Amino acid sequence: MIAIVDYGVGNLGSALKGFQNAGFPAAVTHNPSEIERAEAVVLPGDGAFKDCYEGLEQRGLVGPIHAAIRSGKPFLGICVGMQLLFEGSDEGEPSPGLAVFRGRCIRFPDGRSTGLKVPHMGWNELRVADEGTCAMLSGLGPHPYVYFIHSYYPVPADRSVILATANHGVDFAAVVGKDNVFGMQFHPEKSQTVGLKMVKAFGELTTACPQ
Repeated sequence: MIAIVDYGVGNLGSALKGFQNAGFPAAVTHNPSEIERAEAVVLPGDGAFKDCYEGLEQRGLVGPIHAAIRSGKPFLGICVGMQLLFEGSDEGEPSPGLAVFRGRCIRFPDGRSTGLKVPHMGWNELRVADEGTCAMLSGLGPHPYVYFIHSYYPVPADRSVILATANHGVDFAAVVGKDNVFGMQFHPEKSQTVGLKMVKAFGELTTACPQ
């Protein structure tokens, strides 16, 4: 079973439906025991960084999330769930992140300097650094497009964790990953055929997770 973490503000319905449509059993939960027993964990995101982190803290989920990551089971952060994997964000009031990766999230440049609207919302091309480094990014075709909606994006201190980028006035990390932990700034569950391939590939990683 894939545990989709409920911390009160995540985009739970579409994430759940995405994995179910890909053929994988999944459940929305805020129960630490269920997260511990799950074969894989997904941290979706929707809303402000600080609100999301406080939602995790209030439900006592920060520790269980770190434990899930340490266990080696596949872990995926989506949108703000990806941003929470970093040390913090410039969005709103100061707030720590989960600090799985070093770096913090910053806002896109003002639209007056780029001619582009903020938030970055809609379809954009994903530029895969090396398809061979991540199963979720294999076989997507030469110019895969995915669906974004965000105003902030993470800047990893270690650029080797960047698996794919996109451009919205500036190049930014669209997919990050290391070992069993991955993050996607876009919404794979809303990215039609390309997104479904990535969701399916993540689900298939559960066959290698500790039982």
